[in-house]
Amino acid sequence: MAHFAEIDILKKVLRVLVVEDKDTQNKKGNEVESIGAKYLHSAFGGTWIKTSYNTQNGVHQEGGEPFRKNYAMIGGTYDETRDAFIPSKPYASWTLNESTCQWEPPVARPGEDTPTKNYVWNEDTTSWDTYVSPDGIHGGTKVEEGETVEEAEERAIAHGDYV
Repeated sequence: MAHFAEIDILKKVLRVLVVEDKDTQNKKGNEVESIGAKYLHSAFGGTWIKTSYNTQNGVHQEGGEPFRKNYAMIGGTYDETRDAFIPSKPYASWTLNESTCQWEPPVARPGEDTPTKNYVWNEDTTSWDTYVSPDGIHGGTKVEEGETVEEAEERAIAHGDYV
């Protein structure tokens, strides 16, 4: 199976479809992007570009050859110069990493999310807010400035103020 993204005249990704191998192969059985794109154009119109389901951040997840930096996402764009799919920019302050074609915040994420703690970007302060959920099920409570994670968890438990 091959994946193709339909793009508009501004190179914005409109949708991504899966195409059977037989609809992308030449007479020798080799997959050819132009055959798949022509097949989709005849069925639906539009302009179609092949994308790799297994490529993210410029790396092929199964060890193969990375293809177009990222899997195409609806709302993202195809950049012809970079020959890459770029996701939509999440925040005005974030900048594009040229090697991965992913958007990066001006301040590194302080850590990985866990079931009881996560980080949410705050564009107003261009920093990460920390939220805790003592039981890992309910929504998070923001850790206020000057407060420790433990204090926020205690406050959330005492007051039941899960967001």
